[in-house]
Amino acid sequence: MMSREQRTPFSEWWWTVDKLLLAAIMALVLAGIILSLAASPPVATRIGLDPFHFFNRHVLFLVPSIIVMIATSFLSPRGVRRSALIVLAISMGLIVLTLLFGPEVKGARRWITIIGVNIQASEAAKPAFAVMVAWLFAESTRRPEMPATSMALLLLVSMVTLLVAEPDFGQTMLVLTVWGALFFIAGMRMIWVAGLVGLSSVGLFTAYLMVPHVAARIQRFMNPASGDTYQVDLAADSFVQGGWFGQGPGEGTVKRLLPDSHTDFVFAVGAEEFGIVLCLALLALFAFIVLRSLSRAYATEDLFVRFATAGLAIMFGTQACINMAVNLHLIPAKGMTLPFISYGGSSMVSLAYGVGMLLALTRQRPRVEMESMGAANSLRAYA
Repeated sequence: MMSREQRTPFSEWWWTVDKLLLAAIMALVLAGIILSLAASPPVATRIGLDPFHFFNRHVLFLVPSIIVMIATSFLSPRGVRRSALIVLAISMGLIVLTLLFGPEVKGARRWITIIGVNIQASEAAKPAFAVMVAWLFAESTRRPEMPATSMALLLLVSMVTLLVAEPDFGQTMLVLTVWGALFFIAGMRMIWVAGLVGLSSVGLFTAYLMVPHVAARIQRFMNPASGDTYQVDLAADSFVQGGWFGQGPGEGTVKRLLPDSHTDFVFAVGAEEFGIVLCLALLALFAFIVLRSLSRAYATEDLFVRFATAGLAIMFGTQACINMAVNLHLIPAKGMTLPFISYGGSSMVSLAYGVGMLLALTRQRPRVEMESMGAANSLRAYA
Protein backbone atom coordinates (compact mmCIF):
# COMPACT_ATOMS: atom_id res chain seq x y z
CA MET A 1 0.00 0.00 0.00
CA MET A 2 1.42 3.34 -1.04
CA SER A 3 1.64 5.93 1.73
CA ARG A 4 0.67 9.56 1.20
CA GLU A 5 3.88 10.53 3.01
CA GLN A 6 6.03 9.13 0.21
CA ARG A 7 7.24 12.04 -1.97
CA THR A 8 8.10 10.37 -5.26
CA PRO A 9 6.80 11.53 -8.66
CA PHE A 10 4.74 8.34 -8.97
CA SER A 11 3.24 8.61 -5.48
CA GLU A 12 2.29 12.23 -6.09
CA TRP A 13 0.70 11.22 -9.41
CA TRP A 14 -1.17 8.33 -7.81
CA TRP A 15 -2.72 10.44 -5.05
CA THR A 16 -3.70 13.29 -7.37
CA VAL A 17 -4.92 11.56 -10.53
CA ASP A 18 -8.67 11.07 -10.96
CA LYS A 19 -8.83 7.32 -10.35
CA LEU A 20 -12.46 6.96 -11.44
CA LEU A 21 -11.66 8.65 -14.75
CA LEU A 22 -8.59 6.46 -15.17
CA ALA A 23 -10.63 3.32 -14.36
CA ALA A 24 -13.28 4.23 -16.95
CA ILE A 25 -10.59 4.73 -19.61
CA MET A 26 -8.96 1.38 -18.79
CA ALA A 27 -12.40 -0.27 -18.96
CA LEU A 28 -12.72 1.06 -22.52
CA VAL A 29 -9.26 -0.32 -23.33
CA LEU A 30 -10.30 -3.75 -22.02
CA ALA A 31 -13.55 -3.63 -24.01
CA GLY A 32 -11.53 -2.75 -27.10
CA ILE A 33 -9.34 -5.85 -26.65
CA ILE A 34 -12.41 -8.10 -26.31
CA LEU A 35 -14.21 -6.59 -29.31
CA SER A 36 -11.05 -6.68 -31.43
CA LEU A 37 -10.76 -10.39 -30.70
CA ALA A 38 -14.40 -10.81 -31.72
CA ALA A 39 -14.41 -8.64 -34.84
CA SER A 40 -10.99 -8.83 -36.50
CA PRO A 41 -10.27 -12.54 -37.28
CA PRO A 42 -12.82 -12.85 -40.12
CA VAL A 43 -11.47 -9.69 -41.76
CA ALA A 44 -7.88 -10.97 -41.59
CA THR A 45 -8.88 -14.40 -42.93
CA ARG A 46 -10.85 -12.85 -45.80
CA ILE A 47 -7.78 -10.97 -47.09
CA GLY A 48 -5.37 -13.89 -46.62
CA LEU A 49 -3.69 -12.88 -43.35
CA ASP A 50 -3.22 -14.75 -40.10
CA PRO A 51 -6.60 -14.79 -38.28
CA PHE A 52 -5.16 -12.88 -35.32
CA HIS A 53 -3.16 -10.38 -37.39
CA PHE A 54 -5.31 -7.34 -36.55
CA PHE A 55 -5.86 -8.46 -32.96
CA ASN A 56 -2.12 -8.83 -32.37
CA ARG A 57 -1.49 -5.42 -33.88
CA HIS A 58 -4.31 -3.91 -31.79
CA VAL A 59 -2.64 -5.18 -28.62
CA LEU A 60 0.75 -4.06 -29.94
CA PHE A 61 -0.58 -0.53 -30.50
CA LEU A 62 -1.88 -0.49 -26.93
CA VAL A 63 1.64 -0.70 -25.49
CA PRO A 64 2.90 2.67 -26.79
CA SER A 65 -0.58 4.15 -26.33
CA ILE A 66 -0.70 3.38 -22.60
CA ILE A 67 2.89 4.58 -22.19
CA VAL A 68 1.99 7.87 -23.92
CA MET A 69 -1.18 8.24 -21.84
CA ILE A 70 0.51 7.66 -18.48
CA ALA A 71 3.58 9.74 -19.34
CA THR A 72 1.42 12.66 -20.52
CA SER A 73 -0.72 12.48 -17.38
CA PHE A 74 2.37 13.40 -15.31
CA LEU A 75 2.59 16.81 -16.99
CA SER A 76 1.70 20.08 -15.32
CA PRO A 77 -0.79 22.38 -17.10
CA ARG A 78 2.17 24.35 -18.45
CA GLY A 79 3.74 21.12 -19.68
CA VAL A 80 0.48 20.15 -21.35
CA ARG A 81 0.38 23.46 -23.18
CA ARG A 82 3.99 23.21 -24.31
CA SER A 83 3.64 19.62 -25.50
CA ALA A 84 0.47 20.54 -27.41
CA LEU A 85 2.29 23.36 -29.20
CA ILE A 86 5.09 21.02 -30.27
CA VAL A 87 2.74 18.21 -31.33
CA LEU A 88 0.48 20.60 -33.27
CA ALA A 89 3.41 22.16 -35.14
CA ILE A 90 4.84 18.74 -36.06
CA SER A 91 1.41 17.34 -37.01
CA MET A 92 0.52 20.27 -39.27
CA GLY A 93 3.92 19.94 -40.93
CA LEU A 94 3.28 16.23 -41.50
CA ILE A 95 -0.15 17.00 -42.98
CA VAL A 96 1.55 19.30 -45.50
CA LEU A 97 4.03 16.50 -46.34
CA THR A 98 1.11 14.08 -46.67
CA LEU A 99 -0.59 16.37 -49.17
CA LEU A 100 2.66 16.60 -51.17
CA PHE A 101 3.97 13.04 -51.00
CA GLY A 102 1.29 10.80 -49.46
CA PRO A 103 -0.40 8.12 -51.59
CA GLU A 104 -3.88 8.86 -52.89
CA VAL A 105 -6.46 6.32 -51.68
CA LYS A 106 -10.08 6.65 -52.81
CA GLY A 107 -9.49 10.24 -53.83
CA ALA A 108 -7.91 11.33 -50.52
CA ARG A 109 -4.38 11.79 -49.15
CA ARG A 110 -4.47 11.11 -45.42
CA TRP A 111 -1.54 8.81 -44.73
CA ILE A 112 2.22 9.15 -44.98
CA THR A 113 4.82 6.44 -44.39
CA ILE A 114 7.81 7.37 -42.22
CA ILE A 115 10.45 4.74 -41.40
CA GLY A 116 8.00 2.03 -42.44
CA VAL A 117 5.22 3.31 -40.18
CA ASN A 118 1.94 4.61 -41.62
CA ILE A 119 0.96 7.86 -39.89
CA GLN A 120 -2.29 9.82 -40.09
CA ALA A 121 -1.04 13.17 -38.86
CA SER A 122 -4.51 14.71 -38.57
CA GLU A 123 -5.27 12.36 -35.67
CA ALA A 124 -2.42 13.72 -33.54
CA ALA A 125 -3.28 17.29 -34.51
CA LYS A 126 -6.81 17.13 -33.04
CA PRO A 127 -6.11 16.99 -29.28
CA ALA A 128 -3.20 19.42 -29.61
CA PHE A 129 -5.44 21.80 -31.56
CA ALA A 130 -8.08 21.70 -28.79
CA VAL A 131 -5.50 22.57 -26.12
CA MET A 132 -3.95 25.44 -28.10
CA VAL A 133 -7.34 26.95 -28.89
CA ALA A 134 -8.24 26.67 -25.19
CA TRP A 135 -5.05 28.53 -24.26
CA LEU A 136 -5.77 31.30 -26.77
CA PHE A 137 -9.33 31.77 -25.51
CA ALA A 138 -8.06 31.78 -21.91
CA GLU A 139 -5.51 34.46 -22.78
CA SER A 140 -8.19 36.46 -24.58
CA THR A 141 -10.28 36.46 -21.40
CA ARG A 142 -7.34 37.36 -19.12
CA ARG A 143 -5.77 39.90 -21.45
CA PRO A 144 -8.34 41.60 -23.70
CA GLU A 145 -5.62 43.67 -25.35
CA MET A 146 -4.04 40.52 -26.78
CA PRO A 147 -5.43 39.47 -30.22
CA ALA A 148 -5.82 35.88 -28.98
CA THR A 149 -9.29 35.38 -30.45
CA SER A 150 -8.03 36.44 -33.89
CA MET A 151 -5.11 34.03 -33.47
CA ALA A 152 -7.54 31.23 -32.55
CA LEU A 153 -9.57 31.99 -35.67
CA LEU A 154 -6.43 31.96 -37.80
CA LEU A 155 -5.46 28.60 -36.29
CA LEU A 156 -8.94 27.25 -37.09
CA VAL A 157 -8.74 28.44 -40.70
CA SER A 158 -5.28 26.89 -41.11
CA MET A 159 -6.38 23.56 -39.64
CA VAL A 160 -9.60 23.40 -41.64
CA THR A 161 -7.77 24.30 -44.85
CA LEU A 162 -5.34 21.40 -44.38
CA LEU A 163 -8.10 18.92 -43.52
CA VAL A 164 -10.29 19.96 -46.46
CA ALA A 165 -7.31 19.67 -48.79
CA GLU A 166 -6.86 15.99 -47.86
CA PRO A 167 -10.00 15.89 -47.94
CA ASP A 168 -11.24 14.70 -44.54
CA PHE A 169 -14.62 16.25 -43.82
CA GLY A 170 -15.33 14.09 -40.77
CA GLN A 171 -12.27 15.44 -38.95
CA THR A 172 -13.09 18.93 -40.24
CA MET A 173 -16.56 18.85 -38.67
CA LEU A 174 -15.08 17.54 -35.40
CA VAL A 175 -12.51 20.36 -35.27
CA LEU A 176 -15.19 22.96 -36.03
CA THR A 177 -17.42 21.52 -33.30
CA VAL A 178 -14.69 21.73 -30.66
CA TRP A 179 -13.65 25.24 -31.71
CA GLY A 180 -17.25 26.44 -31.64
CA ALA A 181 -17.89 24.84 -28.23
CA LEU A 182 -14.80 26.49 -26.74
CA PHE A 183 -15.75 29.78 -28.38
CA PHE A 184 -19.13 29.54 -26.61
CA ILE A 185 -17.66 28.41 -23.26
CA ALA A 186 -15.22 31.33 -23.35
CA GLY A 187 -18.22 33.65 -23.20
CA MET A 188 -18.22 34.92 -26.74
CA ARG A 189 -21.37 36.52 -28.13
CA MET A 190 -24.06 34.20 -29.50
CA ILE A 191 -24.12 36.08 -32.80
CA TRP A 192 -20.58 34.90 -33.48
CA VAL A 193 -21.48 31.31 -32.56
CA ALA A 194 -24.46 31.51 -34.92
CA GLY A 195 -22.15 32.88 -37.60
CA LEU A 196 -19.79 29.93 -37.17
CA VAL A 197 -22.71 27.50 -37.50
CA GLY A 198 -23.82 29.32 -40.65
CA LEU A 199 -20.35 29.20 -42.18
CA SER A 200 -20.07 25.48 -41.36
CA SER A 201 -23.41 24.85 -43.06
CA VAL A 202 -22.29 26.76 -46.13
CA GLY A 203 -19.04 24.76 -46.17
CA LEU A 204 -20.92 21.46 -45.94
CA PHE A 205 -23.26 22.47 -48.75
CA THR A 206 -20.27 23.51 -50.88
CA ALA A 207 -18.63 20.14 -50.22
CA TYR A 208 -21.88 18.44 -51.24
CA LEU A 209 -21.85 20.33 -54.55
CA MET A 210 -18.16 20.00 -55.36
CA VAL A 211 -16.85 16.78 -53.77
CA PRO A 212 -18.35 13.63 -55.36
CA HIS A 213 -17.79 11.18 -52.49
CA VAL A 214 -19.33 13.58 -49.95
CA ALA A 215 -22.38 14.01 -52.17
CA ALA A 216 -22.62 10.23 -52.64
CA ARG A 217 -22.57 9.57 -48.88
CA ILE A 218 -25.25 12.16 -48.16
CA GLN A 219 -27.42 10.93 -51.03
CA ARG A 220 -27.13 7.33 -49.86
CA PHE A 221 -28.12 8.41 -46.36
CA MET A 222 -31.11 10.43 -47.55
CA ASN A 223 -32.16 7.91 -50.20
CA PRO A 224 -30.72 4.41 -49.64
CA ALA A 225 -31.90 3.31 -53.10
CA SER A 226 -29.53 5.81 -54.72
CA GLY A 227 -26.37 3.81 -53.96
CA ASP A 228 -24.64 0.98 -52.14
CA THR A 229 -25.63 0.93 -48.45
CA TYR A 230 -24.49 -2.65 -47.83
CA GLN A 231 -22.26 -2.03 -44.82
CA VAL A 232 -24.57 0.47 -43.13
CA ASP A 233 -27.61 -1.76 -43.58
CA LEU A 234 -25.80 -4.78 -42.15
CA ALA A 235 -24.57 -2.74 -39.20
CA ALA A 236 -28.06 -1.46 -38.43
CA ASP A 237 -29.54 -4.98 -38.71
CA SER A 238 -26.98 -6.33 -36.22
CA PHE A 239 -28.68 -4.42 -33.38
CA VAL A 240 -31.95 -6.19 -34.17
CA GLN A 241 -30.30 -9.60 -34.48
CA GLY A 242 -28.36 -9.21 -31.25
CA GLY A 243 -31.31 -8.12 -29.14
CA TRP A 244 -30.71 -7.26 -25.51
CA PHE A 245 -28.13 -9.91 -24.64
CA GLY A 246 -26.61 -10.87 -28.01
CA GLN A 247 -26.13 -14.14 -29.83
CA GLY A 248 -23.02 -15.01 -27.84
CA PRO A 249 -19.27 -14.56 -28.33
CA GLY A 250 -18.21 -15.80 -31.76
CA GLU A 251 -21.77 -16.39 -32.93
CA GLY A 252 -22.21 -13.17 -34.90
CA THR A 253 -22.54 -13.18 -38.70
CA VAL A 254 -22.07 -9.48 -39.42
CA LYS A 255 -18.30 -9.59 -38.92
CA ARG A 256 -18.03 -12.25 -41.66
CA LEU A 257 -19.61 -9.89 -44.18
CA LEU A 258 -18.50 -6.37 -43.17
CA PRO A 259 -15.17 -5.27 -44.70
CA ASP A 260 -14.70 -2.69 -41.91
CA SER A 261 -16.05 -4.71 -39.00
CA HIS A 262 -12.84 -4.21 -36.97
CA THR A 263 -12.66 -0.43 -37.53
CA ASP A 264 -15.71 1.71 -38.35
CA PHE A 265 -18.31 -0.93 -37.47
CA VAL A 266 -16.87 -2.70 -34.42
CA PHE A 267 -19.76 -1.26 -32.39
CA ALA A 268 -22.20 -3.22 -34.58
CA VAL A 269 -20.23 -6.44 -34.01
CA GLY A 270 -20.46 -5.87 -30.28
CA ALA A 271 -24.20 -5.29 -30.55
CA GLU A 272 -24.80 -8.57 -32.35
CA GLU A 273 -22.59 -10.79 -30.20
CA PHE A 274 -22.98 -9.16 -26.78
CA GLY A 275 -26.28 -7.33 -27.15
CA ILE A 276 -27.67 -3.88 -26.57
CA VAL A 277 -26.67 -4.21 -22.90
CA LEU A 278 -22.99 -4.01 -23.90
CA CYS A 279 -23.73 -1.03 -26.17
CA LEU A 280 -25.42 0.79 -23.30
CA ALA A 281 -22.48 -0.03 -21.03
CA LEU A 282 -20.04 1.43 -23.56
CA LEU A 283 -22.26 4.47 -23.96
CA ALA A 284 -22.32 4.87 -20.17
CA LEU A 285 -18.50 4.72 -20.05
CA PHE A 286 -18.13 7.39 -22.72
CA ALA A 287 -20.75 9.56 -21.02
CA PHE A 288 -19.06 9.15 -17.63
CA ILE A 289 -15.67 10.18 -19.01
CA VAL A 290 -17.12 13.27 -20.68
CA LEU A 291 -19.34 14.35 -17.78
CA ARG A 292 -16.67 13.64 -15.15
CA SER A 293 -14.18 15.73 -17.11
CA LEU A 294 -16.64 18.58 -17.60
CA SER A 295 -17.49 18.60 -13.90
CA ARG A 296 -13.79 18.82 -13.02
CA ALA A 297 -13.39 21.61 -15.58
CA TYR A 298 -16.25 23.53 -14.02
CA ALA A 299 -14.72 23.19 -10.55
CA THR A 300 -11.36 24.73 -11.44
CA GLU A 301 -10.66 28.45 -11.38
CA ASP A 302 -7.80 28.34 -13.89
CA LEU A 303 -9.26 29.38 -17.24
CA PHE A 304 -6.76 27.45 -19.36
CA VAL A 305 -7.34 24.22 -17.42
CA ARG A 306 -11.10 24.75 -17.61
CA PHE A 307 -11.18 25.38 -21.36
CA ALA A 308 -8.63 22.71 -22.28
CA THR A 309 -10.36 20.04 -20.19
CA ALA A 310 -13.73 20.93 -21.71
CA GLY A 311 -12.32 20.94 -25.24
CA LEU A 312 -10.63 17.55 -24.90
CA ALA A 313 -13.75 16.02 -23.30
CA ILE A 314 -16.02 17.40 -26.02
CA MET A 315 -13.70 16.13 -28.76
CA PHE A 316 -13.54 12.66 -27.18
CA GLY A 317 -17.30 12.42 -26.68
CA THR A 318 -18.21 13.84 -30.09
CA GLN A 319 -15.96 11.35 -31.89
CA ALA A 320 -17.58 8.47 -29.99
CA CYS A 321 -21.07 9.78 -30.77
CA ILE A 322 -20.27 10.11 -34.49
CA ASN A 323 -19.06 6.51 -34.73
CA MET A 324 -22.03 5.09 -32.82
CA ALA A 325 -24.49 7.21 -34.82
CA VAL A 326 -23.03 5.91 -38.09
CA ASN A 327 -23.43 2.32 -36.86
CA LEU A 328 -27.07 3.05 -36.03
CA HIS A 329 -27.57 4.70 -39.44
CA LEU A 330 -28.48 8.02 -37.81
CA ILE A 331 -25.97 10.08 -39.80
CA PRO A 332 -24.02 9.53 -43.07
CA ALA A 333 -20.89 7.37 -42.88
CA LYS A 334 -17.85 9.34 -41.66
CA GLY A 335 -15.01 6.83 -41.35
CA MET A 336 -14.26 7.82 -37.75
CA THR A 337 -13.00 5.35 -35.16
CA LEU A 338 -14.65 4.52 -31.84
CA PRO A 339 -12.13 5.65 -29.18
CA PHE A 340 -10.02 2.75 -27.83
CA ILE A 341 -12.42 0.22 -29.38
CA SER A 342 -11.74 0.40 -33.11
CA TYR A 343 -8.53 -0.89 -34.69
CA GLY A 344 -6.04 1.79 -35.72
CA GLY A 345 -2.53 2.74 -34.65
CA SER A 346 -2.45 6.49 -35.30
CA SER A 347 -5.93 6.91 -33.88
CA MET A 348 -5.19 4.95 -30.71
CA VAL A 349 -1.90 6.67 -29.90
CA SER A 350 -3.42 10.10 -30.57
CA LEU A 351 -6.44 9.33 -28.41
CA ALA A 352 -4.10 8.15 -25.66
CA TYR A 353 -2.22 11.45 -25.91
CA GLY A 354 -5.49 13.41 -25.66
CA VAL A 355 -6.74 11.36 -22.72
CA GLY A 356 -3.34 11.67 -21.05
CA MET A 357 -3.66 15.45 -21.22
CA LEU A 358 -7.18 15.11 -19.82
CA LEU A 359 -5.86 13.10 -16.86
CA ALA A 360 -3.07 15.65 -16.34
CA LEU A 361 -5.47 18.59 -16.33
CA THR A 362 -7.99 16.94 -13.99
CA ARG A 363 -5.43 15.99 -11.33
CA GLN A 364 -6.07 17.46 -7.89
CA ARG A 365 -3.71 20.33 -7.24
CA PRO A 366 -3.29 22.30 -3.99
CA ARG A 367 -4.89 25.73 -4.03
CA VAL A 368 -1.46 27.23 -3.33
CA GLU A 369 -0.20 25.81 -6.61
CA MET A 370 -3.19 27.12 -8.55
CA GLU A 371 -2.82 30.55 -6.97
CA SER A 372 0.88 30.65 -7.86
CA MET A 373 -0.04 29.78 -11.45
CA GLY A 374 -2.53 32.61 -11.49
CA ALA A 375 0.04 35.01 -10.02
CA ALA A 376 2.57 34.00 -12.66
CA ASN A 377 0.00 34.65 -15.38
CA SER A 378 -0.74 38.07 -13.89
CA LEU A 379 2.97 38.93 -13.80
CA ARG A 380 3.32 37.96 -17.44
CA ALA A 381 0.30 40.12 -18.24
CA TYR A 382 1.92 43.21 -16.73
CA ALA A 383 5.40 42.45 -18.02
